[in-house]
Amino acid sequence: MIRMLLRSRNFTLGLILTLIFAFAALISFAWTPYDVTTVDIANRQLPPGWPNLLGTNQYGRDVLSMIMIGARVSIAVALVAVGIGMVIGVPLGLAAAAKKGGLWDEIIMRGNDLVFAFPSLVIAILITAIFGPSAINAIIAIGIFNIPVFARITRGGALSLWERDYILAARVAGKSPTRISVEHILPNVMNLLIVQGTIQFSLGILAEAGLSFVGLGVQSPTPSWGRMLAESQTLIYTHAYLALFPGLAIVLTVLGLNLMGDGLRDTFDPKVRKARS
Repeated sequence: MIRMLLRSRNFTLGLILTLIFAFAALISFAWTPYDVTTVDIANRQLPPGWPNLLGTNQYGRDVLSMIMIGARVSIAVALVAVGIGMVIGVPLGLAAAAKKGGLWDEIIMRGNDLVFAFPSLVIAILITAIFGPSAINAIIAIGIFNIPVFARITRGGALSLWERDYILAARVAGKSPTRISVEHILPNVMNLLIVQGTIQFSLGILAEAGLSFVGLGVQSPTPSWGRMLAESQTLIYTHAYLALFPGLAIVLTVLGLNLMGDGLRDTFDPKVRKARS
């Protein structure tokens, strides 16, 4: 499987891009070129060069250091939010598929439709109005939006499996629907969940950047790619690099994750692989 994945140009390129930003995020826990909480007015708005490779912002903070810590924040928020969606959404999808056409199936799917009616930004505004803006509230908002996504993917994949012969044999053997879902259904929909998880991870990074851009995500002094874009709006015509570098970080990270998801889909789905060959 690993050899098949590495043969995929999309997956390989996506993995390289993702690892670059993941490595930057890990390094930022121990080291950054400069302290991003220090205001240095004497060196503010320096253009890219030496020693500030990506320049400094209007407060004299090093842009490269802020992007490194911003990578840590974006990855952490998106990862936890996707985890929330999977932990809650997958069991709901399995339960809905096991009770197809029943009361629980209707309740779960109509609840998913209700959540889908409110985008993550609207949910974030509601949560922020009650508890105040923070990274935790951004995680909750994005996580809630991910729940119905994983529930639908899991239910759709599980429904096609419940009529298989080996599932019928397990039912004849006296296994409960819960045990069948865990032992037989879940392992066979994991490929769908892995691919969807990669896609939702990239969407989570976009959502975090969007929430921070409007002031509902990570709060100062912790750097965030979205807030860096927001703070650079008034300087975009005179100091375009302040918007260029965080924007490139978002684009390249999301592109890398989407390419990885595309490569995973090609590998896990023989029909897609055959069609593209």
